[in-house]
Amino acid sequence: MQTRKLGSSNLQVSALGLGCMSMSSGYGPPGDTQQMTALIRSAVDKGVTFFDTAEVYGPYVNEELVGEALAPFKGKVVIATKFGFDLDPVSQQRTGGVNSRPDHIKAVAEASLKRLRLETIDLFYQHRVDPQVPIEDVAGAVKDLIQQGKVRHFGLSEAGVSTIRRAHAVQPVTALQSEYSLFWREPEVEVIPTLEELGVGFVPFSPLGAGFLAGKIDETTTFDPADFRNSVPRFSPEARKANLALVEIIRTVAARKAATPAQIALAWLLAQKPWIVPIPGTTKLHRLEENLGAAAVQLEPEDMKEIESAAALISLQGARLPEAALKMTGR
Repeated sequence: MQTRKLGSSNLQVSALGLGCMSMSSGYGPPGDTQQMTALIRSAVDKGVTFFDTAEVYGPYVNEELVGEALAPFKGKVVIATKFGFDLDPVSQQRTGGVNSRPDHIKAVAEASLKRLRLETIDLFYQHRVDPQVPIEDVAGAVKDLIQQGKVRHFGLSEAGVSTIRRAHAVQPVTALQSEYSLFWREPEVEVIPTLEELGVGFVPFSPLGAGFLAGKIDETTTFDPADFRNSVPRFSPEARKANLALVEIIRTVAARKAATPAQIALAWLLAQKPWIVPIPGTTKLHRLEENLGAAAVQLEPEDMKEIESAAALISLQGARLPEAALKMTGR
């Protein structure tokens, strides 16, 4: 597996990481712990060194899973986790509110360190911007944790350009994690140029459009009742039917390159910038192997031009998130 540096930092990771959320939440019932542990360790065997989790995935259980699975590889892998949501102390579920008060950030760090079985968190993201807490205070709190040796790198997730700049002025931001794929390209307008200017790495989540770009979903597909895609406008049956035109473009290139649609979608992302590191998630070994195969797919300039020209003719249907979730992005 090739490696990449996140921006101008010294944080070097595998060109493709592994998003671990779906192993515990978001896409239906949680996976079997033993099977998910084996999957994470298989990823290490295949060269993956970058793993993404968060306290709210579960909540808590995803960090515990990742911590146990990666304990034998301490010092050989990079683990990213996140703070920034309020969790009810009794039900241990999200209250729906954000919380990036400095005292809360520091408490989350201590708890995450224990669950992850670490002395230092490699990359600590603010999960969503808290409009009630100045980003300078957030960056300052993480700076304190870095000085104490409890965190190595500071990250933001789904933050807007102004927030990124203000945070970076207090504590250099190593990476931004936000949605980006052929299915959602808005970061190209302002975010990516800003990251390039500041030397901040980019970690796209949902790099396969929450599975849509893998080519296995159509308007007749049904999702588990607990799957978040049931509430996403872009995944309504009507929107899926219209948006399949994008998948057909990817299929055409995939057939010519002897690759799968998922591999083309990931290779397209890798070809955008050398400091972009996608983190596709999966609960299946064969999907993990397929995704990692994207690192070996070389898209030539004519391939990229073909994708670009054809995609420009398509107007994708449906919002990428429910309205309440969208209000928490781009702040």
